[in-house]
Amino acid sequence: MQNSNLKILFVVSEMAPFAKIGGLGDFSGALPFEMASLGMDVRIVMPKYKQISEQYTHSMEYICDYSVNLDWRKQTAIIRKLDFDNSRGNIPCYFIDNAYYFDRQQMYSHPDDAERFAFFCKAVLEMLPKINFMPDIIHCNDWETGPICVLLHQQYKHLDFYKHIKTIFTIHNLQCQGNFPKDTLSLLGLGEEFYHPDSLEFYGSVNYMKAGIVYSDIITTVSATYAKEIQMPEYGNGLDGVIRKRQTDLFGIINGIDYNTYNPETDSYIYQNYNYNSLDKKQINKIKFQKEFGLEENSEIPLIAMISHLSDEKGFDLIEESIEEMMQMNLQFIILGTGDPIYEDLIDSMQHKYSNKMRALIVFNIELAHKIFAASDIYLMPSKFEACGLNQMIALRYGSVPIARATGGLADTIIPFDMQNCDGSGFIFKEHCKQSMLFTLKTAIELYQTYPSAWKQMVMRGMKQNFSWNASASQYEKLYHKLIES
Repeated sequence: MQNSNLKILFVVSEMAPFAKIGGLGDFSGALPFEMASLGMDVRIVMPKYKQISEQYTHSMEYICDYSVNLDWRKQTAIIRKLDFDNSRGNIPCYFIDNAYYFDRQQMYSHPDDAERFAFFCKAVLEMLPKINFMPDIIHCNDWETGPICVLLHQQYKHLDFYKHIKTIFTIHNLQCQGNFPKDTLSLLGLGEEFYHPDSLEFYGSVNYMKAGIVYSDIITTVSATYAKEIQMPEYGNGLDGVIRKRQTDLFGIINGIDYNTYNPETDSYIYQNYNYNSLDKKQINKIKFQKEFGLEENSEIPLIAMISHLSDEKGFDLIEESIEEMMQMNLQFIILGTGDPIYEDLIDSMQHKYSNKMRALIVFNIELAHKIFAASDIYLMPSKFEACGLNQMIALRYGSVPIARATGGLADTIIPFDMQNCDGSGFIFKEHCKQSMLFTLKTAIELYQTYPSAWKQMVMRGMKQNFSWNASASQYEKLYHKLIES
């Protein structure tokens, strides 16, 4: 379904490779380019942070500047443009430059974030006629862009230029919501009538995430299961009731991974390239990894891997409870990552205690991560919640069978193993508890050791699953058309 007439503006607070903290940066550095490849006219706009490398800033073209009103203050927005090429294509990227707000050591977590992102949102809307771009849809992402939805709705729709523009708001991280004092309303130019539970008020604060949820035309999040979960108190972070009210406008679309970066056939980081037709070469990665890290070189011992931030959210409370029992099993265990000092100390002490079968690499290292994906037989993700998750998709791509808790994107991307029907690509457990995780791990190890042909078939099925950004873009395209035609 190609339609070059669709015009989309992506509004983001971060984007790879310019400035990135988390998954939103990967999303905005990939999805818009896939959209463009489908024939859409896509533009991106983000703040011009101090963190953006000179290799990009020196190529930015000055477009215009103008004043933005914030209550009684006036601040200047300077628009700079870079036609950015990546492996997927070329997209115009606009940067809103204001040294007072964005020339800082950190991108987020400043006392005046309410003002910084009020300025950004207003500057984005004011920019559009000045760059002569009238999008069909403004695609907003996370709390930093939420005010655009209410401002467009309340302050701009009466103007001819803006009256047909629709909004989509994507929730990437519901935990971070942008809660600010009541006087934030005056920064946005909004009156007291917006300070009530059906609008922006949230337990005595003004909530930017809520602005996006309440006032956008359509809401999306990064997996179908997470879209259901955020309607429950356990996952809704206080906004579950607001989201339930809009459930008919809520859609879950799984993120993708970059199939050029994560490709065992061409990956230059790994010891030996391979694909699903040459799994014997994957074993070379395992043996060489075992040798490099001083583990017994034995292809028959399952190598279990975790590459993760070490935190409760990622399930390290279960690792803490289970580690002694895991070490009694016939396995090897490799953990790569940094995080909570309690868990860093735990895995460091365990690798000394069980030096013949465990390694803890308390670093952030991309090359090591790729080597671990290629070498491991099983990839463990016991997360408490995982809106989308990327590592399970990468693990599947590299033939490392995931064992994960059934939450968010983990439940949507891993097909549970079914011996009877010879189906599935991994193992899922529902309860966030030690017993469920250990039982599932034992089941997987037994299959690995007892039925190698069934294991190999499962690995191949996982490697054939499609988690490319192109698959995500096609779903968004259908949603864009649904919105425009409504």
